[in-house]
Amino acid sequence: MKKVEAIIKPFKLDEVKEALHEVGVSGITVTEAKGFGRQKGHTELYRGAEYVVDFLPKVKLEVVVPSETVDRVIEAITNAAQTGRIGDGKIFVSPIETAIRIRTGEQNADAI
Repeated sequence: MKKVEAIIKPFKLDEVKEALHEVGVSGITVTEAKGFGRQKGHTELYRGAEYVVDFLPKVKLEVVVPSETVDRVIEAITNAAQTGRIGDGKIFVSPIETAIRIRTGEQNADAI
């Protein structure tokens, strides 16, 4: 099993969710996040005062999938989240040792 984490632009969330559903992902966890990478930040003017917005709004989504479906999941996220502009985000893939469904006690593939 693998955990796929993606940091994407918030307005792309619905498209990514639909793309994941189409490749058979049944559950995702979504968290609002703030951060920056190469995009850095930008300067804004508020009531005549200039200030720097370092951390930009992002969405972090996490899915745990069987190892054999990771490539399809990555492709689905990439195609749905890509705008071609700086700040499109990142995808991280990590191994998952064990998964347990609390309600039933099912483990590993049965739990996801």
